[in-house]
Amino acid sequence: MGGPAESEELPQANVKRTVKAKLAELAKAYSDDETWRDVPVNKEALLAFAESAKIFIHYLSATANDICRESRRQTINADDVLKALEEIEFQEFVEPLKASLEEYRKENVSKKSDCKKKAAATKRKPEEKGDTTKIIPNGEVVGSMVADDEDKMDEDGIEENSSEE
Repeated sequence: MGGPAESEELPQANVKRTVKAKLAELAKAYSDDETWRDVPVNKEALLAFAESAKIFIHYLSATANDICRESRRQTINADDVLKALEEIEFQEFVEPLKASLEEYRKENVSKKSDCKKKAAATKRKPEEKGDTTKIIPNGEVVGSMVADDEDKMDEDGIEENSSEE
């Protein structure tokens, strides 16, 4: 049913959004006043953009793969892609991509740091208001139930029901 060509297609909605955003940016930049208008793009033009992007991605990937193999590695990294951009004569993309990569790495580090802080905070504070969870020295969790007004836990974490049925 679906061959390899279908799986390599770029999502049309993403292509359209990217093209429209760039055209709007250019229209604003070159407009003398604030009366710039949205630039319509027909379906064939969007297909041409998508096919061009796909060919560019294949060319860049193949060049980065060659650079990776020359270094006797099997995994392409960001530096391989940046070197490939220079090799295929798209040097103007290198600096903006380096800046984006650095920003991404900083965000990723802060996200990892936040996750580690949250994990450490939950390990340090196992008993919160109404929570009768106990963690014994070997790390086992005992009695992870929340007591309400009617149900009480004894000191071993065993539920004592005070309500009559």
